[in-house]
Parts: sequence; C-alpha cells; structure tokens
Amino acid sequence: MSRNNPVQELEIVRVRLDKWLWAARFYKTRALAHEAIEGGRARLEGERVKPSREVRVGDVLSLRINDLEWVVTVRKLSERRGPAPEARELYAEDEASLAARLQAIEQRRLAVEPGSGIRGRPNKRDMRRIHRFTESH
Repeated sequence: MSRNNPVQELEIVRVRLDKWLWAARFYKTRALAHEAIEGGRARLEGERVKPSREVRVGDVLSLRINDLEWVVTVRKLSERRGPAPEARELYAEDEASLAARLQAIEQRRLAVEPGSGIRGRPNKRDMRRIHRFTESH
C-alpha cells in the first residue's frame, strides 16, 4: 500500500458494520448480521444504527446473540472473513462482558434439561391417566 494514494487509506479506515460483524465471525452471513442490526440486537456506542454505518477502530459494540450479551471494542478492521484466530484479533471483549457471558454459559450447562424425566412413549397405564385427565376438563 502506498502512502501517495489517499483512496486506499480511506478504505482501510472504515468498514460497514454488517460486513465487519460478518468478518469478525459473530454471524455466519452478512444477511444475518444485517437482520441483527435492523432488529436492534447489534448496537454501536449504545445506539441503534443502520447496517451501512461505518465502523472505526475504537468503537464499542453491544451484541445480543441468542441469550448471550457481548460488549466488544473494535481493534482492527477487515472486509474479509478469515480464520477464527484472525477474527478474534479484530475485537477485544470487555472483561465484565466476558465474565457475565461465561457465567450465563455455566448456568445453562448446570440447568436441568426440560423433559429430562420423560422416558419414551407413554405406556398403557399412562395413557389411561392422560385420557382420564383430558376427558374430565
């Protein structure tokens, strides 16, 4: 990259938010990143923005993916989706965010799975109880 070409330098300074989220591997496709931004699950500096909003180094992003909350600071910009180790270099996660996310993962792991006490199909006795209960109400 030459220093005489200001157009190339501008391209490296800013990247679209949906493209950066895809390149950082938060979402599998740009379309999913676009939907998350439109739905307010991805916020820039705490505010809702458009997917075309440009991200700069130092911006703080709040992401809600499923039931997990991420707060990350943009460290590098990339328009290319590379391997996971390269993608992790694009951002730095806030320590409080990391601790809360790991705690939520641990709670989910320790939680009893719904329906874990159910084994197989109901037998004849269970079916009579089910019919008795549903017919009386």
